[in-house]
Amino acid sequence: MKPLKIIALLLTVVTASSCKDTKKETPSEKVSEEKIELQKQKEMKILFVLTSHDKLGDTGEKTGFWVEEFANPYYTLLDKGAVITIATPKGGAAPIDPSSDSPDAATKDTERFNNDAEAKERIANTKVLADMNPDDFDAVFYPGGHGPLWDLANDQTSIALIEKFNSQEKPIAFVCHAPAALKSVKNADGTPIVRGKKVTGFTNTEEEAVGLTNVVPFLVEDMLIENGGIYSKKEDWASYAIQDGNLITGQNPASSELVAELLLKK
Repeated sequence: MKPLKIIALLLTVVTASSCKDTKKETPSEKVSEEKIELQKQKEMKILFVLTSHDKLGDTGEKTGFWVEEFANPYYTLLDKGAVITIATPKGGAAPIDPSSDSPDAATKDTERFNNDAEAKERIANTKVLADMNPDDFDAVFYPGGHGPLWDLANDQTSIALIEKFNSQEKPIAFVCHAPAALKSVKNADGTPIVRGKKVTGFTNTEEEAVGLTNVVPFLVEDMLIENGGIYSKKEDWASYAIQDGNLITGQNPASSELVAELLLKK
């Protein structure tokens, strides 16, 4: 039995030595590293910029942001662990376009929003855009609705913010009418930010279909082309989004999820 005991003792010593030598990464340490990496992903910080404008031209009707274009990206990114901050030019309540809150425009994401007290509270108490520092965020996203055509298209704070994000090569994403916010945004050399870039946005024919061609201050498609953008589109109401470098644009409400996915990937 003594030889067997000696062999067993030797095996114990060899095993202990082997464990000591391979103590570079134990299973628990590997799990810990994975948790740290997951935590890093969850700490992705994204700024959502919504309109403060609620008047639809001279029609006497209300406008604002389009719920689906906020809700889908909001939940797509939130569910992936993103930390989202919501801001508007004026701060406070962001106006919702009544048409986007109707049964005809309802989706699973708008229904989730309507039942989400926390999200609704955040929309009712947005941050002031001028108080936002691009250095504090990893990306910026602009939901559409007709409101941006009147305020964000000309808002100097928004323009400077997008220019800063762009200079930092961080993702800048827009959907539907939100590319209106790019109207006066420039590159460092003073050229329009969309010049030579592949872009899309709400089409002229889609605007005509909703009967607002002669109400809006300008047409998104026309503006993007006039500023030198390489504009493309699919058939009306089709889901379509395109990325060119750090610039991501989507055609219409149906394109919101594609824009969010491209932003998440970028």
